[in-house]
Amino acid sequence: MSDEEYQVQRSEAEWRASLSPEAFKVLRKHGTERAGTSPLNAEKRDGVFHCAGCQSPLFTSDTKYESGTGWPSFWKPIEGAIRTRTDRAFFMTRTEVHCATCGGHLGHVFPDGPRPTGERYCMNGVSLDFHSRDEDGPAVE
Repeated sequence: MSDEEYQVQRSEAEWRASLSPEAFKVLRKHGTERAGTSPLNAEKRDGVFHCAGCQSPLFTSDTKYESGTGWPSFWKPIEGAIRTRTDRAFFMTRTEVHCATCGGHLGHVFPDGPRPTGERYCMNGVSLDFHSRDEDGPAVE
């Protein structure tokens, strides 16, 4: 996937200016935050998790679950919100998850999640922004 395939496009300098250093490392350079460091891992309110890079809605709170991994995990994204591609880094094959709007790297999806999908979308919390339905009114989906 090239950057030209995404609706939201910015230069590297623009991404650096709009994101925290940690979010830039994950979203634009395929980094991974340390397990257990994101406050979103414990987020239990009703709402929507958005891409921290472009604010596109990605996951609803009713698909979030405690996976025990130390990262926010979901069993299903909002339809059309993500794209995937094969990641062969570190001598293993995994499936990377990217925002379908800006191409930001969010995390990985694994086939060991709960029903009904059996998938675990293991996301870096720094790549997400949470919008509570209580605080913001209806969360955009």
